[in-house]
Amino acid sequence: MACVTVVPVMLILSFYQCKTEFSTSLASGQRKVMDALGLHNVLWITKHDSRVILSWNNNLTKEETEKYIVKYILSYRFFNSTQERKERLQEKKKIIRLELHSGFKAKVKTQLFAKETEDIIKESDWSEFTYKAPPVYIQNLSCIIYNISFFNCTWNIKAEAPEDIQIFSSYRHVGKLFECQQYIKNARKKNIGCHMKEIYFQPSRKINLNITARDFRNNSRELSYYKTFTPQTIEKLNPPNNVSVSLENRSIKIHWKPPPTIGSANNKCFLYQVKITDLKIVNVTEENYKYPFHKPANKCAAQVRAKKEICIRNKIWSEWSEPVFIHGEKTVDVLLLSLTLLCLLIFLGGLLMYACRRYSCLEVITTPVPHPSDNIKTWLTDETRHQQHMSMQVEMHSEVTVGIPKENRDENIEQQKCLKGSGLEDLQR
Repeated sequence: MACVTVVPVMLILSFYQCKTEFSTSLASGQRKVMDALGLHNVLWITKHDSRVILSWNNNLTKEETEKYIVKYILSYRFFNSTQERKERLQEKKKIIRLELHSGFKAKVKTQLFAKETEDIIKESDWSEFTYKAPPVYIQNLSCIIYNISFFNCTWNIKAEAPEDIQIFSSYRHVGKLFECQQYIKNARKKNIGCHMKEIYFQPSRKINLNITARDFRNNSRELSYYKTFTPQTIEKLNPPNNVSVSLENRSIKIHWKPPPTIGSANNKCFLYQVKITDLKIVNVTEENYKYPFHKPANKCAAQVRAKKEICIRNKIWSEWSEPVFIHGEKTVDVLLLSLTLLCLLIFLGGLLMYACRRYSCLEVITTPVPHPSDNIKTWLTDETRHQQHMSMQVEMHSEVTVGIPKENRDENIEQQKCLKGSGLEDLQR
């Protein structure tokens, strides 16, 4: 009896347990089914030039919209890309720029959140949509601004493009349309790039580039592609200016000036890289760089390049500046040689001064010249007077000689010579 009694009790308990679990799972399954079936979205496309507007709607009631927070999860991927883009939105539309993409796949999910706790109350399944755009016949489009006012764009033509296709370009900036000034052509005379100069850009205004592919065999077929740029993000700066080096307290200090730019010239906008021979490239935000000097190798040179990094994101580095040699005849060795010679001259000068003091050389040089005595002064005065008297006698004698006839003059001259030879001229006077 006891066994018979226990078995029904266990069966009853098992039955109730199974029933409870079944009821719970059934309720959970029903809730999931209701969440999945209770909400659904409808998607459609509106085409507009270089972009399409993906819109959707759902079957939420007005009460549900007011009672809960409604959000949407959008996920889409372009045909020629592996990157999945995912966003959480509160609006029921998304502008997707095709640029050089030939279409995309998108899906949308609706979610309801409690206003107080922000817990998910209900969500829909994914609603998918595929958009196929006209074919794109160009690839690897790249544009760059350099030297402030030069604008270059290049592209490649795909192999599947029609044989008679030709590519044309133009761009719109600050409300003006600019046609390409000079096309870059390949060996088949197809346009694969555009060069423009003397174009001045406003850094805060977009550049809307328009690429048109025209099939000359089928004149009715013309495709347009669009791409938008921010000028500062495609600007390739010139190398930094006035790069120089100096030796300061056993350190080499490199100085430079920022390059001109179409955007902000604030010093804090630039990021620099310094490259020194045999050393690792260093990122610098200032306009100078200092490192300890430990006798670098021969022909060690420094170079600097720049780009915009802080004010606006730019991936394009400038070219490296011309190398400035740190070691060699032009810089460090000249400084060291000059310092060595200066020290040597100071040492030799000090040694010479010591020797002169030691052996009284300076006393000989600085001894004043003595004044002549009174007798010497009297003798010098008399000698001067005698010389003056002799000069006057010669002059008078010359005048007298001029008035004497030639025969007598010659005779007189001979007499004078005899008197001078015998020393009697003075006695005659």
